[in-house]
Amino acid sequence: MDWTLRPFNAVFFGTAAVFLLLLIVSSLILRGRSEKTRKTVLVAACLVTFVGFFLYKYALSLDAEYDRLIADMDGFNWWGELPLHLCNVNMILIPIAVLTDCKPLKGFCFFVGPMCAAMALTMPTAGFDRYSIFLPRMLGYYGTHFMVFVEAIALVTYGLFRPRFRDLPPTLAAIFLITFAVFLIDAAMRRTGVYARANYFFAMETEGNPLLDIFRGWIPYPFLYLLPCLVILAVYMSAVMGAFALGRRIARGKRAKG
Repeated sequence: MDWTLRPFNAVFFGTAAVFLLLLIVSSLILRGRSEKTRKTVLVAACLVTFVGFFLYKYALSLDAEYDRLIADMDGFNWWGELPLHLCNVNMILIPIAVLTDCKPLKGFCFFVGPMCAAMALTMPTAGFDRYSIFLPRMLGYYGTHFMVFVEAIALVTYGLFRPRFRDLPPTLAAIFLITFAVFLIDAAMRRTGVYARANYFFAMETEGNPLLDIFRGWIPYPFLYLLPCLVILAVYMSAVMGAFALGRRIARGKRAKG
């Protein structure tokens, strides 16, 4: 059997099904359990993902073929592989959000995490497309991103977060502040010479993203050119919150009739 994985082929959908089944089964098992139990399971899942992430990166640091594939970016560099990207930062932020019960942070994780993980899964970079799923770098890349995806969705399916319209302003504020903090990390890495290519959250450069290139044309300054993204996110989040509000309204109607 051909185990080559590329976006939207049989292996991709099969892998996605495994992780979605994990989410569904765990959500059903935890239904009716205490909030403490649900939080413990989600935090533990994030910790396992965190450990797996660094094992995957260690394997990647030993992968000579991958090093050749990214030779134009000066090869593998640990400073460029930190969990500070829009998707994998969530495996750190979700436990913090859950343990502190911080709704704006939960909103960031729920809305940004799945969206960015899905983009990484369907538009993989060099070295992560059309290789066997059993290759260590493929297991690490897809395992990490699928886990981030289901962990963010689990905030809702585990009953730890309910998206409401009143959460929109604080969630947008959280997105702004977290992005600014990462921008400062990028700037510090570049200024000190630790990692001259630091560009987590795309806060310094667009890296050829066509939409960000447009925004950079409007606002030719690092970090600030990302501000129009808040408008897009506000529309996206409003649509999702509207769907949840409609679902709650339908559920109340059914209970009233019953």
